[in-house]
Amino acid sequence: MKAIFISCNQALYVEVQQTMAKLGVHGYTAWEELMGAGAVDGEPHLGTTTWPILNSAILSIVEDDKADTLLAALKQLDQENPQLGLRAFWWSVGGTF
Repeated sequence: MKAIFISCNQALYVEVQQTMAKLGVHGYTAWEELMGAGAVDGEPHLGTTTWPILNSAILSIVEDDKADTLLAALKQLDQENPQLGLRAFWWSVGGTF
């Protein structure tokens, strides 16, 4: 299983949720309003007058086969919307009880 942390511009939040649902990824925890700045070349998303945009984030624990498919779909979504910003980070996790 993989834990997948997705951080994206709020404009992509619903599209990320729809992508997950389409792929059968139903369980997640979400934060709709987050502040942050990209490590490479992104502008800050701080919800202020100067930097008004905010991010959203989703954390989902996904079976390995679905995780690979989801990560590929998220990468494509990011490539289709390079100006908005979407990042996914993942790591292996144990099962649940």
